[in-house]
Amino acid sequence: MPESLIIAIPKGRILSETLPMLAKVGIVPEAAFSDEDSRLLRFETNHAHIGLIRVRAFDVATFVAHGAAQIGIVGSDVLMEFDYSELYAPVDLNIGHCRISVAEPVAMASGDDPREWSHVRVATKYPNITRRHFEARGVQAECVKLNGAMEIAPALGLSSRIVDLVSSGRTLKENGLVEVEVIAEVSSRLIVNRAAFKTRAGEIAPLVEAFRRAVGGDDAVTA
Repeated sequence: MPESLIIAIPKGRILSETLPMLAKVGIVPEAAFSDEDSRLLRFETNHAHIGLIRVRAFDVATFVAHGAAQIGIVGSDVLMEFDYSELYAPVDLNIGHCRISVAEPVAMASGDDPREWSHVRVATKYPNITRRHFEARGVQAECVKLNGAMEIAPALGLSSRIVDLVSSGRTLKENGLVEVEVIAEVSSRLIVNRAAFKTRAGEIAPLVEAFRRAVGGDDAVTA
């Protein structure tokens, strides 16, 4: 019996938009996948040769890059941050839209001009994206790595600004922050392990095409 194909699915923000996309390509997870109380991390699907794992968004890229999963769905922000050479991202799924932005306290922004910055202290979970962005502008960026709760950092004096994902902007507003610069627009991508794509092309290529057709509006069912 052939080894199962494992698809890594992100928890959190993208998950609700990922499930309809899976349905469009004919992949239906077992009931436990939708059980919020379930502690399972690996799930069966309606295809005996396709399994799912549900992990943190940042870990999706790691699982696929190292071959523990062959396929994954992840935001382009994660791909930009890690830049794994082992990953191939053949399909923009047109879901999970948001942006990576620089934000600062409203009071600071009222008299601030980002074009005049020479040094910034930034709290972020994207230190690589942040450094590259500011280096390209000739600005020295001191990054404070946080995994969450970025919005509270300026109020507590940990940093003067943050770089984080922004969707509606509500969280920023409620914490007294405002966007002052957009670094990149973000959407979710289908990613594939490059080695697996070569060695298991007969299984993976049809899946990639099914996702591509689903994004284009044509439902497709996997073999």
